[in-house]
Order: sequence, then C-alpha cells, then structure tokens
Amino acid sequence: MKVRRSDRLVDMTRYLLERPHQLVSLTFFAARYESAKSSISEDLTILKRTFQARGTGLLETVPGAAGGARFIPYILREEAEQFVDEMRTELSEADRYLPGGYVYMSDILGRPSALRQIGRILATQYLNQNVDVVVTVATKGIPLAQSVANYLNVPFVIVRHDSQITEGSTVSVNYVSGSTKRIERMALSKRSVKPNSRVLIVDDYMKGGGTVGGLRSLVDEFDSQLAGVAVFAEGDFAGQRTVSKYTSLLKIQTADEQIRVSQGNYLTQIFGDENSQLN
Repeated sequence: MKVRRSDRLVDMTRYLLERPHQLVSLTFFAARYESAKSSISEDLTILKRTFQARGTGLLETVPGAAGGARFIPYILREEAEQFVDEMRTELSEADRYLPGGYVYMSDILGRPSALRQIGRILATQYLNQNVDVVVTVATKGIPLAQSVANYLNVPFVIVRHDSQITEGSTVSVNYVSGSTKRIERMALSKRSVKPNSRVLIVDDYMKGGGTVGGLRSLVDEFDSQLAGVAVFAEGDFAGQRTVSKYTSLLKIQTADEQIRVSQGNYLTQIFGDENSQLN
C-alpha cells in the first residue's frame, strides 16, 4: 500500500533501528511502500542527516544495483560520559558494599534502560571492526552480552561452569581464578562458535582476570581469534592481572569497606581527545 512520506519515515526508522549492521536494499523499501527508488533515496538522506545530528548512529548508503542502506549504531562521547558518570554516582552508594570487597550491581544489570546504554557504548568500540559472535560466562554477564550482540547484530553464546545435557558435545578448559587462585572449569558447546570466528568477550565484572583468561583459552580451542575484551566494571586488584588488553566503563575500589568508583579506561581508549571523529 502506498503511504505518505511522514509514515514512510517513521516505518523506515523503526525497520532500520531493529536491524543494525544489516544492508536493506532500495528495492525492498520501494516495494514495501509502493514508491519510486528516487523517493526512497530522498527519505534515506533525511534519515541519515537526522541520525547523525542526534547522535543516533550512522546510516551508511551503498550505491549500485545491489546497494541500499545500513544502520550502524554508535554513541557520542558526551552521552557516553554522562551515562558513565551516572553509573559512577549510583554505584558509590555505601550500602552497595558486599563482603570480600565486591559491590552490588545486580539491580543496574537488570534494568533495561541501563543495559541498552551499556550495550550501545560497548558496541561503539567495534564500529569499524569485524565481530562474528559475543561470548560471556554465566550468569551475570548474560544480559550485557545480549545487549552488545543486539547492537552488533551478531549471535551471543553463554559459557557455563558445568556442562548441560542440552548443549550436546562440549569443549572445556580449566583455568585459575585470578582472585581466589582456585582451579575452575568452564565449558562451551562445540556448535556455538564456528572456526575462524572473531570473538568479543563481554562480562559484568573483572578483578584478577582469571575468568576472562579462561574464556580466551576457549576461543583458542575453537580455532578463532579474539576481537577484544569489554567489561562493565573492573575491580581494584593488587596482583598482576592475567589479562592486559581490555576496556572497562568503571573502576571500583573498596578499600577499608568504602566504595570509590571512577571512570574506567573506555572513554580515553575509544574517544581519545575531544576531536574524536565520533564526538
């Protein structure tokens, strides 16, 4: 059914936002709205300008017979910094302190609005990089990994500490916990990750880096490459971490049973100075 431009713009926006990184052809939109390709091209120009002005993301247009439009979400430095500062303030509340030097974060990591922003921020780092799959370990990293995978439009898989019969054949590794120094085990279904995949590891919290190190070993077992490591928060750790390259939104210190939260290394590593191309 032929529709008015205003209706087309609303529907095209929804369609593109729900399919990040997916190329949608002009032919598809022309048939969907019974409109000429020239009109669709004009619509896409409007959306491209609006998305960029509002910091929603990049609308990439691909010319040619097989061309179309691809929406690539990202976040601007100002909005990312504002969100990180809000999280820093919220996590600094004294009643969040837990025995062992941990901080209660489950309420934040169960909040849809926070998960959307965290996913969008972490996905921005891989704006121009190939990621085939997002991997996390059960259980608290699951909603984070799902959010990041949604913005990258790639599958996410869950590594478990115990094999499940519903997973079929699995690959398992032993690793040493960075904080407790205990030997732990994790397993992943053989069907989860294809060989030669680019794997992004996402987790909610990292202290000694042992869990991330175990995930990295699993990536090697699947003959795949590590695209990166991203965590919501890193804890203060006196020893040497088993992981050196990672990005974190927040850094948490819990000396003397007091919580001190500061910005992690993400903003500096990703945006750099104020002249960043995403700013």
